[in-house]
Amino acid sequence: MDRSRIVAAGHSFGGQTAGILVGLRVTDPKTGTAQDMSDPRVMASIQLATAGKGGDELTPFAHESAPWLRDQDFSHITAPGLVVAGDKDELPLSTRGPSWTTDPYTLSRGGKSLLTVYGGRHSLGGISGYEAAETTDEDPGRVALVQQVTLAYLRHVTGIDHADWERAQAALAGDSHPLGRLESK
Repeated sequence: MDRSRIVAAGHSFGGQTAGILVGLRVTDPKTGTAQDMSDPRVMASIQLATAGKGGDELTPFAHESAPWLRDQDFSHITAPGLVVAGDKDELPLSTRGPSWTTDPYTLSRGGKSLLTVYGGRHSLGGISGYEAAETTDEDPGRVALVQQVTLAYLRHVTGIDHADWERAQAALAGDSHPLGRLESK
């Protein structure tokens, strides 16, 4: 294992965990403090369909069942990252709709990329877990897109190869690709 090339990746609350490892600050609802739990060994993150900011954008359900979402601060995330969001991901946690899951991209500092998966719900075209058959939006094309773009990003951000990432950026620029759009800042 090359310990100089560690990337944290996760889906949903796993994506929030990946964010915490690169600087996302989550305020403890009991103490009111937010600790820096980042790990300097983690050079980048991939956050798939993960939570956005809290505050008045949370539903009453989220305030009650996920109080750690009430106050998240993305401004300390400086490591490179890829955020993957479905444009149909209507979570019961936010009143804002699918754009809520783009917050790790829009509210953190530069060096980020956002893959918007067209028609993607929370499962981004895949299934929810090992030996599970249910999904919100089964679509092998979406799954292949997420797989190919995340692999290209991993190879790019770790310095292994930049060609696939450059091809993905070119193919997914603008709104011409039927499965998604890739943008960077």
